Amino acid sequence: MDHSVSESVRLSGTARLAQWSVRHRWLVIALWVVLALAGAVAASQSSSRLSFTFDLPGQPAFETNSAIVSRFGSGGDNPPLVAVVHLPAGANVDSPGVERRLAAAFDSAAKALPGARTASYPATHDRAFVSADGRTTFALLYPVPDFTSSDPYSKALPALTRSLADVRVAGAPVHVTGASVLASGGSSSGNSVLAETLFAGVAALVVLAVVFGSLLALLPLLIAAVAIPSAFVVIYALTYATTMSTLVQNIVALVGLGVAIDYALLVVTRWREELARNTSGGTPGGAQTPLRRAAPEANRGAVIASAGTAGSSVVFSGVTVAVSLAALALTPVPFLRSIGLAGMLIPLFSIGVSTTLLPVVLDAIGPRMEWPRKKPASTTSRMWTAIATWVVAHRVIAAAGSLAVLGLLIAPLAGLNLGEPQAKATASTASADAKAGFRLLDTSGIGAGVLRPTEVLTPAAATYPAPRGITVAAPPAWQRGSLRVVDAWSPADPSSAAGKDTLSAVRSAAAKVPGARIGGSPAQDADFIDALYGPNVVFIIAAIVILTVLLLTRALRSVWLPVKALLLNAMSLAAAFGVLTFVWQQGHATQTLFNAPATGAVTLWVPLAVFALLFGLSMDYEVFILTRINEEYATSGSTDKAVIAGIGHTGRLVTSGALILFLAFVALGGVPQTDVKILSTGLAAGIILDATIIRGILAPALVALLGRFNWWMPTWVARALRIRPLVAPDPGHDAATASSTGSRPTPGPQ
Repeated sequence: MDHSVSESVRLSGTARLAQWSVRHRWLVIALWVVLALAGAVAASQSSSRLSFTFDLPGQPAFETNSAIVSRFGSGGDNPPLVAVVHLPAGANVDSPGVERRLAAAFDSAAKALPGARTASYPATHDRAFVSADGRTTFALLYPVPDFTSSDPYSKALPALTRSLADVRVAGAPVHVTGASVLASGGSSSGNSVLAETLFAGVAALVVLAVVFGSLLALLPLLIAAVAIPSAFVVIYALTYATTMSTLVQNIVALVGLGVAIDYALLVVTRWREELARNTSGGTPGGAQTPLRRAAPEANRGAVIASAGTAGSSVVFSGVTVAVSLAALALTPVPFLRSIGLAGMLIPLFSIGVSTTLLPVVLDAIGPRMEWPRKKPASTTSRMWTAIATWVVAHRVIAAAGSLAVLGLLIAPLAGLNLGEPQAKATASTASADAKAGFRLLDTSGIGAGVLRPTEVLTPAAATYPAPRGITVAAPPAWQRGSLRVVDAWSPADPSSAAGKDTLSAVRSAAAKVPGARIGGSPAQDADFIDALYGPNVVFIIAAIVILTVLLLTRALRSVWLPVKALLLNAMSLAAAFGVLTFVWQQGHATQTLFNAPATGAVTLWVPLAVFALLFGLSMDYEVFILTRINEEYATSGSTDKAVIAGIGHTGRLVTSGALILFLAFVALGGVPQTDVKILSTGLAAGIILDATIIRGILAPALVALLGRFNWWMPTWVARALRIRPLVAPDPGHDAATASSTGSRPTPGPQ
């Protein structure tokens, strides 16, 4: 055993693991090299096995939509493409020759889409396809969807566009629009996963270079470069056992980059601190030699000591992140379950790399990587020490001020409307042709509702009664055997309040038709909300809360600190949702930031995804901070000193890690799809708010306010969890003793 390692650290599980790894360094290196290379191959192979669908098995609308696609070959949850013509002044659909030219144009469109279900005014003579003034008309085109692509109309849309490119009706062009065309952002491309990761990696390197000022900045990126591909080994295997969404690539790459860097940042920073202490003889402020010249035994002791302290924090943080993400696996939605399973893997692999490979690298070449730094680096942030000192001195003001700011950010959440982004918002970034087609529908009075009709599957012999104010189309060609499809829409966007009222009216009318079933995109959205945010979400949250409290109670040896952490996480999430509502739904900054109007709704699945990701990442920072405060409290016996020292040591690494994650989420927002931009906004805003206002000010203010009560631990809880309550030494006596010996008590589980 290494003589420089104290007995308390020597007994730590993570310290023993690091020591074993150092002794078997070539085995550890070989293992991770093999896993990383295998993961790189698995990542390339898994792309073709990932799913682009958003199924809701067991939900009524999904089952109806599946029946529609099965019987009719198209439609259901796949909204139509819409070909729109706006006739010039003096002409309308009843003008001589116009109907014939319209029929030719729409027939050309239908021929470009073999097997498509279509309907138009020339084919049906139904005035539902014509505006009130007779000058604007449209065709509904339901191509056969291609589920091997993220866009089911990726092949149909170009073919349709080509067929209508040179077509004119009374001199007017035919525009092609549709909900999927508008939502694509005018491009089938965007930032690839590789491009997003490279952008975030470069940004991370810049931040780390500022933090370390030496080649050590490369170490966190090395850890991420090993952990991320290694996780894909298991993800690839999971594609053979369950449906895995294509979104897992983005989540694992970007969240993995942030989490792995966070863990490496914590361990390397603590290693620096321990090495500085060893080279100064264990006396704070003592004469230090440059860390590059540290003796091997001093470096080995610093590696094991940092593994026993920071490494322990990494384990508890990573397991907490994994638990929160794994909770998504409890949802009834397959694509969210896959995100939960994949997201759970990346913190676990990051733990593995940070507690085995990182100690090996630090032991072998750590001191030499301090180049070009000459003076020993300070491991305490002057800025964050000053902030913590002010917070402790003005704890009531700091807590009240933070809560007031958070209250303002949370307030917009009261008006949250879940739904697909409204067409007016998605049209702003769409292609010129799709935007023009939508504008014609909107200004003519036909409205956005036709872009996402509700589809009613009825017996062929039944008559569906059209509700008042709702347009109904049931072309004879939309009958297959004993079943018929009826499309219903109103001018209102389905995501608006009026659009949701339309769905309710359509359902009420269908209830009067024996055998009628409701499908279409709006109905599946409503079922999505029920499935995600109904009673099931209570079980998900309860599972996260129970497991998190158990983990943190054991890690922090406190009952109150885990409860406080959960309350702060709830505030952090509520603030992120409030920002989403304010920015996107209400549109207060979308024009400036994204050149887009208000969406009128927040995408259905985004809040749950933000919850799972931010909950774990926020808890990461809380564990980093509180374990260090615990350690300082165990040394000094003073809550105030512990808070100041704890924030002074962790504030910089928490804000640096948050900045890296912020930039990663900004990179995620580079895709053209509006719903992904909304997700990236929520994650980016949430992580910055959490690392500054909540963890930097509110959390230390509350710890300072509660004093020794922070570490209250009932005897029966301690016995059940097999831990010893944290008992602080007498302020002054034990602190002096610890200072003179250079030993540092560990706050981890005993």
